[in-house]
Amino acid sequence: MTTATTTDLYPTRGTAEVLTPRQDPVVWGAPGTTGPLRPSELGDFDRDGFLPVDALIGPEDVARYHAELERLCADPAVRADERSIVEAKSRDIRSVFEVHKISPVFAELVRDPRVVDRARQILGSDVYVHQSRINVKPGFGASGFYWHSDFETWHAEDGLPRMRAVSVSIALTENHDTNGGLMIMPGSHRTFLGCAGATPEDNYKKSLQMQDAGTPSHTALTELAGRHGIRLFTGQPGSAVWFDCNCMHGSGDNITPYPRSNVFIVFNSVENAAVEPFAAPVRRPEFIGARDFTPVR
Repeated sequence: MTTATTTDLYPTRGTAEVLTPRQDPVVWGAPGTTGPLRPSELGDFDRDGFLPVDALIGPEDVARYHAELERLCADPAVRADERSIVEAKSRDIRSVFEVHKISPVFAELVRDPRVVDRARQILGSDVYVHQSRINVKPGFGASGFYWHSDFETWHAEDGLPRMRAVSVSIALTENHDTNGGLMIMPGSHRTFLGCAGATPEDNYKKSLQMQDAGTPSHTALTELAGRHGIRLFTGQPGSAVWFDCNCMHGSGDNITPYPRSNVFIVFNSVENAAVEPFAAPVRRPEFIGARDFTPVR
């Protein structure tokens, strides 16, 4: 559905798959805006749609956040919470959503100037948390996340009107080139892929384990990969990747003995607050797509 006052700039979930040019800036902040990112870094982000940071947080921070991740995953109350998503086969915890509200420790990370100031600089405004979660990929069989654009889902199912959101994935374990790391197609953020097929009701219950609706075709992925290539991210604990909401990205299964865990935070501009879904019968739950637009302070 759409609202009477909001134009749908990015139609999706129709009868056919359509590639259209992006209609929004990538870096919204005015040139010369002060912040932790250098002009050259903002230029790289604008060109590629992502920016790796070798050491966003230090070893002591990593140890603290990793210990909190393990505590949450071991807590029966957290496991029983609807915000926890488990692997379809192993029944191990795959993700815990709204982690900044469940955990005071992760709430501190959201407010950390090393994190939120970069989001403000890229988006050119105050920001709120559209989504937060911890992702857990234990060794020997943790499943991956199929290729997708986050914005396609957030637009279709959460009602984000414009491409004015940015994500950060902070590694809490080492990211090898073999343990299911993040892959992004550089430059793919400049093209919106409107997917084919209607959104089932309560689609989120299935999609958080295995994406179906909003999944690109093999033909479209082959075209985008041929045009842009694929970049795989590796790094030490504490490293991070900032990436635009419309990047085509995914990750493979982890069949190695080496676990891969990260904390994932999505910041949206307060000037881009969610409206009604553009291509879904109902909103997703607030722990997946926030309806509290209070700026992070």
